[in-house]
Amino acid sequence: STTDSRHPDCLMLLACIIALVTSALFAWSLSRARGRWLALDIPNQRSLHNLPTPRTGGLAILAGATAGVLTHWLVSKQLLLDITSMGAILTLVAVALIDDHYHIAAGLRLLVQTSVVALLLISDPAVGPVSLTWLTLLLCLVWGINLYNFMDGMDGFAAGMAVFGFGTFALLAWQAGHSEFALGCAIIVAACSGFLLFNFPPARLFMGDAGSTVLGLLAGVVILKAHSEAILPFWLGVLVFSPFIVDASVTLMARIVRRERIWQAHKSHYYQRLVESGWGHRKTVLAEYALMAGCCASAILAANLPIAGQISVLASWTVLYLSLIHISEPTRQVLVSRMPSSA
Repeated sequence: STTDSRHPDCLMLLACIIALVTSALFAWSLSRARGRWLALDIPNQRSLHNLPTPRTGGLAILAGATAGVLTHWLVSKQLLLDITSMGAILTLVAVALIDDHYHIAAGLRLLVQTSVVALLLISDPAVGPVSLTWLTLLLCLVWGINLYNFMDGMDGFAAGMAVFGFGTFALLAWQAGHSEFALGCAIIVAACSGFLLFNFPPARLFMGDAGSTVLGLLAGVVILKAHSEAILPFWLGVLVFSPFIVDASVTLMARIVRRERIWQAHKSHYYQRLVESGWGHRKTVLAEYALMAGCCASAILAANLPIAGQISVLASWTVLYLSLIHISEPTRQVLVSRMPSSA
């Protein structure tokens, strides 16, 4: 993660191409696969899709990313991930796959996620001993895992956020000379892009928890790492992923206020309301892409501004988000009134 020139652009390009092709091939195969082992997302009253769809696309993303990382290792003899990080990712994937077939209680899933994050923090000497800061990081990363999972409910949405979000960090890290960081983010972008070919509306394959929980963890880690390496301040890193962070956080708080069972499935996220109001998957996801592009461009431009300029950018986006929330409130009231109570 330090500044160096050991990774030529051709190696980065090769690793990303292999990640993209591998992910696309796995996604194509999984979208056509049949059998008892294949986890299907069966539509219900809280779903946005109408047909049973495989939800093992996270394996395609993992395969693509693994191929990219191995390509880099074979050429440079350097691994982008340490053993602890690989173990954390594999643990989340294993729990998600088991849950898809046998269902794991929400409390147990949360316990595993918390343990995985705690192990990552303990093994990182830069984090320091257990303290209030340590606990804050723990909560933020665990929330990131679940936040990304909550937002993975529309065709092309979660993978698109990964392409925009990790792509932004890849660009900024490359400009700053942090080649390993840039390559790691770029490989995630490539792997998600291969999957997105089969997940863009109308989706033939869903990411599933095996993909969304890992991407949520990696998003949190990348935001924190970029801040510690002086690539992008923490608050601008949050801005990059704010289309997910704001929707999930505001929706969670609203459900708590309404005394709903927050662990139960629902359709009250803002993106879900747009789909249900008649926009459909394609129009809604393209509008969300525009929002993501705006957030990422703002973060890139603000990265070189003084602190006063960065605060102004954040203030502007805060006003915009509050306006969007206010505008969408009448739609929420109508749609929620049509839904069965989850309380």
